[in-house]
Amino acid sequence: MLKTLRIGATTAALTVMLATSVFAGPYDVNKTNTGLAIRGYDPVAYFTDKKPTPGSFAITVVHNDATYRFANEENKKKFMENPEAYLPQYGGYCAFGLAQGVKVDADPELWTVVDDKLYLNLAPPVQKRWESDIPGFIKGADTKWSELENVDPLKTLN
Repeated sequence: MLKTLRIGATTAALTVMLATSVFAGPYDVNKTNTGLAIRGYDPVAYFTDKKPTPGSFAITVVHNDATYRFANEENKKKFMENPEAYLPQYGGYCAFGLAQGVKVDADPELWTVVDDKLYLNLAPPVQKRWESDIPGFIKGADTKWSELENVDPLKTLN
């Protein structure tokens, strides 16, 4: 009985944590409950430095109710001039997950730029699977995103 209670309490705690952190609404951008997008990584650096780069808490922009951090003022300026060029696809949710019809968190260290668009994924095995058919998964994710963009991520996990 004690084991059952522990598992139930752990599941309840995890559900509350997910609902109040990464998946805080509105649901079109993957952000923390404090509004931080891409876990604080600089969206411009993927294109300019060709690598994930943590942004500074002192260099930020709020765009679509999400806070983006930047490694330097130059990247912030580029973002402000054309945010759509640097935003991760699917609101920063896992691109492979979207192709499967679910909205899950993404790790900013697992990324791909394809046709000047940034895609993030959840975990190394997911990234490997993503790389096996990137064009097909992008096509699937594009279709699913139009259906799921404003849906609570927890409701996609059924």
